[in-house]
Amino acid sequence: QVQLVESGGGLVQAGGSLRLSCTTSGIVFSINAMGWFRQSPGKQRELVASIMSIMSGGNTNYADSVKGRFTISRDDAKNTVYLQMNSLKAEDTAVYSCNAEASGYGIYVWGKGTLVTVSS
Repeated sequence: QVQLVESGGGLVQAGGSLRLSCTTSGIVFSINAMGWFRQSPGKQRELVASIMSIMSGGNTNYADSVKGRFTISRDDAKNTVYLQMNSLKAEDTAVYSCNAEASGYGIYVWGKGTLVTVSS
């Protein structure tokens, strides 16, 4: 059974930082491209960062809105993907979720996500 468990969200002031973690089970983590997605009220879920498998080069990609501020990384030994978020803005407020990623979409059933609230 696939499980995606996100943590690390919270309330932070604009300009602050948070580090999100997503621990997975039930998937062959190392072969999957992984992504962090976010969804704010009234908006569709969007992919904000992705990282290829190490065997595919481990390349990273970011949405323009977070480029230069967010960093995605992975630890295959821990089946975990991280999102370091710096210089947070009010518009980053959303529920953040991770998933294996293909063509910008999540592959597996979504976890609960973790709420990030940035106060201005």
